[in-house]
Amino acid sequence: MTPPTQPPVAPVTLDNCDREPIHIPGLVQPHGALLAFDAAWNVTHLSANAAALLGVPLPQVGERLAGGHFDADAGVHGLLRAAVEDAEGQPQAGEVRFGARLFDVITHRMGDGVIAEFELRPPSGGEVADFALKAHRAMDRLKRQADTDSLLALAVQAVRDLTGFDRVMAYRFLHDDSGEVAAESKIDALEPFKGRRYPASDIPAQARRLYVINSLRLIADVGAEPVAVVAASAALPPLDMSHCVLRSVSPIHIEYLRNLGVGASMSISIVVNGKLWGLVACHHQSPIQVPYGVRMACDVLAQVLAANVQSLLARAQARQADDDARLRARLIEGVLHADDPLSALAGLSQPLVGAFHAHALLVAEEAKLHVHGELDHETAARIVRWLAAKDGPGVELVQTHAVAQLSAELASICGPWCGLLALRFDEANQGWLVLLRREQIETIEWGGKPEKNYVSGPLGPRLTPRGSFEVWKQEVRGTSVPWGDAELALGRQLLDELARASATRMGEINRARTQLLAMLGHDLRDPLQSITMAARVLERNPQGGGGEVGARMGQRIQSSSSRMARLIGQVLDASRLQTGLGLQMRMEETDLTPLLEDLLDEAQIAHPGVRLVRELPASLVVQGDADRLAQLFSNLVSNARHHGTPGEPLIVQLSGHGDEVVFEVSNSAPAIDEALLPHLFTAFKRQPEGSARNKGGLGLGLYIAQAIALGHGGGIVYSYADPYVVFSARFPAGRREAS
Repeated sequence: MTPPTQPPVAPVTLDNCDREPIHIPGLVQPHGALLAFDAAWNVTHLSANAAALLGVPLPQVGERLAGGHFDADAGVHGLLRAAVEDAEGQPQAGEVRFGARLFDVITHRMGDGVIAEFELRPPSGGEVADFALKAHRAMDRLKRQADTDSLLALAVQAVRDLTGFDRVMAYRFLHDDSGEVAAESKIDALEPFKGRRYPASDIPAQARRLYVINSLRLIADVGAEPVAVVAASAALPPLDMSHCVLRSVSPIHIEYLRNLGVGASMSISIVVNGKLWGLVACHHQSPIQVPYGVRMACDVLAQVLAANVQSLLARAQARQADDDARLRARLIEGVLHADDPLSALAGLSQPLVGAFHAHALLVAEEAKLHVHGELDHETAARIVRWLAAKDGPGVELVQTHAVAQLSAELASICGPWCGLLALRFDEANQGWLVLLRREQIETIEWGGKPEKNYVSGPLGPRLTPRGSFEVWKQEVRGTSVPWGDAELALGRQLLDELARASATRMGEINRARTQLLAMLGHDLRDPLQSITMAARVLERNPQGGGGEVGARMGQRIQSSSSRMARLIGQVLDASRLQTGLGLQMRMEETDLTPLLEDLLDEAQIAHPGVRLVRELPASLVVQGDADRLAQLFSNLVSNARHHGTPGEPLIVQLSGHGDEVVFEVSNSAPAIDEALLPHLFTAFKRQPEGSARNKGGLGLGLYIAQAIALGHGGGIVYSYADPYVVFSARFPAGRREAS
């Protein structure tokens, strides 16, 4: 009577290979035999070659295991019992000799039953001790590698030394389950595959699941005919062979290997944190059977490799977290001290691009736009307009990784820029920080087309490296690498930090505004005092009111009144600078000497106790804005008077050097603390505790003076020439000193 067999299996094609039930093939590779037992030790499944291959008494399908089966070998019966007794379901392994043949025996539980596999050991398989020594040395070297590339390079060489395969590759999976050949060891005759990248569909989802469950897989002979597994009854469910070492191979995969010219293959899983991180893939041009003991040494080596990869990844994540924290700190410091957030973000363009693994960056706020990278300005402006159209409550982070996610108009001009991560840092002023990525077709380091013409089988050219490579290139067009969880988390952290910085900045501005009236009252004292003194002179000398003294006092009153107007204007100027509008300049021919003389006379009248030492030319004609330059001179002189040592003179020097004007004010005082130097020209800065003579100052004087100097094409610098603090303003003259 012919025993019942497995029901016929539908043919597998490229269209249905992703649904192929590869864990229940009903077939085994012919270099071994398989028996499956139920809980009562009845044989439920038996490979058709078992009797001929093993050559000893065996239970037949449906028959119960007896003590005399397997030549009554105690080792085999012990392994079967050990598989049942193992609570964790781990495979049990040993060896048995039946006549002249030596077998590796592997048993494991499957539900309530046991599966036993007998793998014929090749003649050269007895050198296990030598292989174990090689494996131990390789594991020791793996522990000393400092990066994953070194780990993978060492691992592929070690596996090749242990197994003798012609080619061993380390295949690393990426964000979308595609993979790249990260390391390779091969014989010289083979073309290199290192650097090539292949799509996720080359390894279907069900195969990935089995790679995690059963971490090592050997195909000893690609050309061998598989052996059927006979079932005791057609009513039995298909035998789950997920953990079997002899499980047969998908015809799709067999054709892929044949198209490659591969005669045998082996794969070892690299599992990190319970997920398939990569594979060690081995190819041989002819059949090769690696002994089970050697394969287990390779499997342990892969586990050591995975543990080291996990450790390196954890350290890299910790370093990245530290780098991100430092970047956030730099950004917040920059935003708090810069004139506006845009300039702070623009100054950190390169670190931001690096932290987000982007290729370009843009920062926009109101009408201002900064671009970093190869992105053209017009495209950047279109992106900002597209984001503005999406704007609304709660829209703070926008991400895309495909052209299809953009508007049709934007997609038509964006070119390769299809990956966007946009952070809205200022809702009121349409402030956006946008990181951009190119499409993968431009960013992947493609391995290029192989020179060799691979043979394609009946399932088509897709099953070759060239075909796979070309299909993958088509799949990634119009898509970038998606933004990862770590990058999105960093983006949200930056938004939170920017929100806090904005709140702090607004608090500083509001604090400054509350002091504005007090500051105005403080800085308007000088012209008010000058007006008061002039009025007293006129009161004491009424007869001279129409004479020379009266005329001079009238001039002083008019001058001081103008000074008061200028101080009010200074506050307005600070407001314009803070909002990014800049100072208005009206350039005309101006003689600086009488302008400065008048300002110094006013200061002398307002503060009779201050000694002013003047070193001025007879005339110095320049092209500039007279009112703005008067502000610059007055602010520097006032700054020196506030901070100079009482009783010591203020030295005011004006000179022309070629085409450059130099205006210097020196006051006797200790050198300024180095910690304060970066903020000398910042508005609304906190005054140092020791500044008792200028408690109401908010730093507008130096801030506006620097802006005026910059507007004239120059600048102001601080220096110390013991015992003098010196502020020097330099700018182009446009006119030479008059003779």
